[in-house]
Amino acid sequence: MKSIDLASPQRQRGITLIGLIIVLTVVGFFAFIGIKLFPVYQEYFSVVQAMKNVAAQPGVSRQEPRQVQEMLIKRMYVSYVESVNKSHIRVTRGGKPTLNVRYEVRRPLMGNLDFVAKFDETVDLKG
Repeated sequence: MKSIDLASPQRQRGITLIGLIIVLTVVGFFAFIGIKLFPVYQEYFSVVQAMKNVAAQPGVSRQEPRQVQEMLIKRMYVSYVESVNKSHIRVTRGGKPTLNVRYEVRRPLMGNLDFVAKFDETVDLKG
């Protein structure tokens, strides 16, 4: 009868406890970063959607810049956008009327570390 040595490399498989702790630490760190960044990008996508909705309104390209700005502010208010105010919104007239929103968000990450996200989106007013 052939005996199998339990300490042989053929029987040892899997990850050690230290290896598992290291993997869980790395996965946990990236999950933490994702949880911190997700609301900022969700807000950005709400801003972009509001801009597209305003740009699609009939006759928006002929309206005064202040009226377009107010339309966008109302749509962002409904979407709970807090990082954008009137000073971040530009409506330009010219050959092609455009709506531009440029802003930055600064949020704490951990301890005394912050992260900064800068956003700059432009849509054509074609409605």
